[in-house]
Amino acid sequence: MAEDPDRRPDRARDQRTGGDSAAARIRNQTQWVDLQVKRAMERGEFDNLPGAGKPLGDLGSPHDRDWWLKKLIERERISVLPAALQLRKDDAELDDLLDREATEKQVRTIVEDFNRRIVEARRQLQGGPPVVTPTRDVDVEVERWRERRRPTRKTADSPRPVPPKEPRRRWWRRSEEQRRR
Repeated sequence: MAEDPDRRPDRARDQRTGGDSAAARIRNQTQWVDLQVKRAMERGEFDNLPGAGKPLGDLGSPHDRDWWLKKLIERERISVLPAALQLRKDDAELDDLLDREATEKQVRTIVEDFNRRIVEARRQLQGGPPVVTPTRDVDVEVERWRERRRPTRKTADSPRPVPPKEPRRRWWRRSEEQRRR
């Protein structure tokens, strides 16, 4: 028995014009969605999805509208800090970041980008803590980077290591040794 195309929920037609109608689709929306899900299941589109058969996990409080955003931040390890605090954090980690770079050009690019972000943050009139992070002199940072990269060489001029001294004997130990003799 063939189905009448005008009666199918995914082919809702307007009674007045005979064409597809948004209002008619909205009236039959639940049927249309159910039909789409059923067809996708028949095609096997829901088979072997990642996480199939696993619990959804903690979805947060039912009254928390932003539960999904908090889970995203936690899962993706996104740091959400005001610009001033993010710059302070980046300033503290900048030397380590520079030490991982291989060329002077890369070091200069990173320091210039850091300085640009500081200047942009100072220009913003948004609320939050003030931007107190100073800009860095590119040439000074490149020189510091070079110094940290120089291998430490032992030369003939460098002092020789001093052998450790023998521990001093305590007075009571001396007297016991003298008694034994």
